[in-house]
Amino acid sequence: MAGADDSAEMISGPTGGNFMRIPIFVFFKDLRSVFKRDELGMEILRIAFPAALALAADPVASLIDTAFIGHLGAVEMAAVGVSIAIFNQASKVTIFPLVSITTSFVAEEETLKRMSEKLQQQEDDVAKPCNKAGNEITKAAKLDETSMIENLDKGSMTLAKDEAKLDERPNDELKTTSCKCVDEAPIVSTNKGKTKKNERRHIPSASTALILGGVLGLIQTLILIFLAKPLLSVMGVKSGSQMLAPALKYLIIRSLGAPAVLLSLAMQGVFRGFKDTKTPLYATVAGDLTNIILDPILIFACRLGVSGAAISHVLSQYLISLILLCKLMKQIDLMPPSLNDLQFSKFLKNGFLLLARVIAVTICVTLAASLAARLGATSMAAFQVCLQVWMTSSLLADGLAVAGQAILACAFAEKDYRKATAAAVRVLQMGFVLGLGLALFVGLGLEFGSGIFSKDKNVIRMIAIGIPFVAATQPINSLAFVFDGVNFGASDFAYSAYSMVVVSIASIGSLFVLFKIKGFVGIWFALTIYMFLRTFAGIWRMGTGTGPWRFLRSRRSSTSIV
Repeated sequence: MAGADDSAEMISGPTGGNFMRIPIFVFFKDLRSVFKRDELGMEILRIAFPAALALAADPVASLIDTAFIGHLGAVEMAAVGVSIAIFNQASKVTIFPLVSITTSFVAEEETLKRMSEKLQQQEDDVAKPCNKAGNEITKAAKLDETSMIENLDKGSMTLAKDEAKLDERPNDELKTTSCKCVDEAPIVSTNKGKTKKNERRHIPSASTALILGGVLGLIQTLILIFLAKPLLSVMGVKSGSQMLAPALKYLIIRSLGAPAVLLSLAMQGVFRGFKDTKTPLYATVAGDLTNIILDPILIFACRLGVSGAAISHVLSQYLISLILLCKLMKQIDLMPPSLNDLQFSKFLKNGFLLLARVIAVTICVTLAASLAARLGATSMAAFQVCLQVWMTSSLLADGLAVAGQAILACAFAEKDYRKATAAAVRVLQMGFVLGLGLALFVGLGLEFGSGIFSKDKNVIRMIAIGIPFVAATQPINSLAFVFDGVNFGASDFAYSAYSMVVVSIASIGSLFVLFKIKGFVGIWFALTIYMFLRTFAGIWRMGTGTGPWRFLRSRRSSTSIV
């Protein structure tokens, strides 16, 4: 078929030959069209832009927390930095696998459901002529029967003639209509179609995600409250440290918001699966604005210090969860018809894989924060500022990852490998260009704006040391985040987990070695190596055409696209 050749050309490029058989060159496909406003480009932007804003909103709120707390002193800012690192680590370990799986599963279920409804609609359209013909036959027979009775009453016709007419008419009609369908069947299916529009959807993955999110949130709260001191000790905040008291207050209060954090993120995963990233954005902005308003009131006006910052953050998270829950209840039925509809086994099977991955991903950052804390309050305060900026700016690329995941999950469910390849390449190219822009913006921003976060000259001096690393790694970070979305959209959870474990082992080793040699600078060298290895793992999978990307290696695979 011609479609097979066209598919192969789309995937591998128009030049033919061996070039078409090397998957690595797919990354350079249509470089000039990276920001083309075609159908695919607009779909990516519609999903990515609100998602990026929503993802960046919470770290921005944390940056504002850091700015407010920084005016309390270097000790308080360093203490909050350690507590935030612990809380984020616990949250990522519990919720990140759930959110990633939920987005892919909901997108797949929605796609399969839409395909099923489309097929049913086509069957209904085919059945409508049969239904119409059957109704005409019935109507004609009833009219003839009525006419016969009236004529008998008037005495204008004989019974023999009426019987002959009644026998003749239906036979003629039946000769022109051959249909095996029953006329009532299309009516029933049509009514069902009308009813579905007025009913809330039942998405088993969504119900499962919310239940798991609530349970995991409660478990996280209990663990952080009862193990707060040991966890702080592991992070380098010992019993005699000045950071212990403020760090303990912040961590315990912040842990009370864990159920709200996990539930809100689980619901965001559901909305992402629907390709709706605007609703989470509105909810997140409302919550973070509340946090920003309450920060100065509780920290300074009420003189609660770091406790006030934690309280305002907790209240904002519960507001976000409430908004998302109200919106979600209007779209789906949260209560499943029975427990058998829940998909715990499916979630747990892939969840444990991503759990190992998340531990591997975040342990390097947590270890880096722990090593920075051992250098003292000044180094930890500077590291906290650099880390928040590093993660906040890089997370903007995660909006592209969300778009890629949602689009790829739908494309793979439909077996539309043309769109899957085009979407993956486009979001990766856009991510790299975004990273270049972020490098310039972050470098200049920190160079001239570091005084916003602290008035301590020593802290500002240490921030200046970290600026080159924070800025220069932005393109690499962006690609790493986007590759995560590409892998999750392809449901390549096993490779994501195993490759990240290998990356983490190598990165942990480099952290210890470089920390002993270079101290603060060594930590940032090790984090740069860590992000480079993450990006290389993504390039290797797709660039070698293995796993779900096997179709990139052969022109024959394109026949399944048609």
